[in-house]
Amino acid sequence: MSIRPRRSLLYMPGSNPRALDKARSLPADGLILDMEDSVSPDAKQLAREQIVGALEQGGYGHRELMVRINALTTEWGRDDIAAIAASGTAPDAVLIPKIDTAADVVEAIEAFAAAGCPDSVDMWIMAETPRCIINIGEVAAAHPRLKGIVMGTSDLSKDTRVRHTPDRLGFIGALNLCVYAARAHGLDIIDGVQLDLENDELLTLSCEQGRDLGFDGKSLIHPRQIAAANAAFAPDEQAVAGAREIIEAFEQAQAEGKGVVVVKGRLVENLHVEEAKRNLALADAIAGLDS
Repeated sequence: MSIRPRRSLLYMPGSNPRALDKARSLPADGLILDMEDSVSPDAKQLAREQIVGALEQGGYGHRELMVRINALTTEWGRDDIAAIAASGTAPDAVLIPKIDTAADVVEAIEAFAAAGCPDSVDMWIMAETPRCIINIGEVAAAHPRLKGIVMGTSDLSKDTRVRHTPDRLGFIGALNLCVYAARAHGLDIIDGVQLDLENDELLTLSCEQGRDLGFDGKSLIHPRQIAAANAAFAPDEQAVAGAREIIEAFEQAQAEGKGVVVVKGRLVENLHVEEAKRNLALADAIAGLDS
């Protein structure tokens, strides 16, 4: 089982050359090199040029590189696509914002293909509008090149007037729907950002909640948030040990012809074995990053 850890995806503004350089040494699993929300209108072209330059310069090691473009409905979106397609070094993925419908997904991906963007570049979308949440099942199934979803809870809050509260109660329905749609169509999905940079306890709670809701990782806005996300979305020593115990007990029971497996008083079925194998694969992949 092959898994790419996506515990932490850190937004880095493309208009800030120091941030793009610093990102090469940060312990994030992935970087979102941003041309959109973190860049002012008068710096859009600069951000585009600097991100393309950073991709070509390289030096980001194991970190997954994702570029967030501007929406196709803006004056910058098509030029962003052209620049990425023409770059001598393609990113691992692109992140398409302001998606409302399945047709929006198809239009954006076809625009990348028409511009000559390599098939090796994965396509991801932001789920950040009320229409996108309502249509998320169709959106997630819109195109075979679509590989993942990033929640945009800040934009969603603006459009819905749902407030950011510690328990994120107003977002739970949207978060659940998007996780279910992602899993139904084999996509990875990343939780939205935590905006309070001064509250470490709230950050930890937000990361753990995202993990418990089924997300693969968390999008971040500051390097100081990386450690909490990496810890929350990685199997701890107890989980790894438990996974090994489940797999060994199940395999032994099968070898002995037993139909029922019980580990520490809990019935173990094949679905628990599959979950255990995934946890071990994720732990191994993370260990590979740290070695």
